[in-house]
Amino acid sequence: MRDHLRAGAAIYNDGYYHAAHDAWEGLWLDLEDGTDDERLLHGLIQATAAVYHARERNWAGAVGLAESARGYLDGLPSTHRDVDLPPLRSSLERLAADPELVERRPPVPIEHEGDTPALATLGFRPTAIAAVVLGEALGFDTTPLERARRYAEQDLEAGDDDSRFIALLFDFVREREHRGLVYQRLTDHVGRRRSREADVDGLFEPTDES
Repeated sequence: MRDHLRAGAAIYNDGYYHAAHDAWEGLWLDLEDGTDDERLLHGLIQATAAVYHARERNWAGAVGLAESARGYLDGLPSTHRDVDLPPLRSSLERLAADPELVERRPPVPIEHEGDTPALATLGFRPTAIAAVVLGEALGFDTTPLERARRYAEQDLEAGDDDSRFIALLFDFVREREHRGLVYQRLTDHVGRRRSREADVDGLFEPTDES
């Protein structure tokens, strides 16, 4: 859960308010209702949605989601899964009372493990999660990103810390202005890796010697 929490927090803190929930939703759907982890993720998902709706000037939607998110988070301790909740709960209370607040000041960031996660500072595993989430949110085909993530993990397991796929996933997440170019390079590298795998597989296919 840690890597998904950091990925979603960084996506949110970097201003992709609507996309952040995709880092958490898959985990949340698998949790039993009413558990502390389920309440945390449910609250975070609704909190980020509240900010998104406020920025879209859907005031009623923002208020309803802020109130609902506060309800999920209120029953948790001040820190759960290393997420600092008091600032977030206070910001939700203010947002519910005045949703136009987001037009006057930036949303309160999500703090995790004593810092404020950002896309530029994430480690590899949260970055790999964020790459797929951002790719989908920004309209990219996520298949190459998912394959690059798998290849990067395979390279790490093989001891290759200088994997090109690791570097490209970092660049895709961090280089906002050049993301399209990075995506094309990543897609090309994925295609070459798949071609090499197909060539190797072909060496071991049975041949018809009759």
